[in-house]
Amino acid sequence: MKLYRFLSEDDTSAFCHKVTAALNKGWTLYGEPTYAFDAANGVMRCGQAVVKEVEGTYTPETKLGEQ
Repeated sequence: MKLYRFLSEDDTSAFCHKVTAALNKGWTLYGEPTYAFDAANGVMRCGQAVVKEVEGTYTPETKLGEQ
């Protein structure tokens, strides 16, 4: 099955670490990263979609972060 996740975080090194951790678990970048102002919190936020092929059948209970 193909899994999809959208990773987001404030524009700090934490975002880069989150994406790096996903890549090291076998996830692949999907599309371009995003960068936008979060007016509610007054910070810039980054986002990046990632995908991964794994064995099994998808259900809404699938824990994407554990894949």
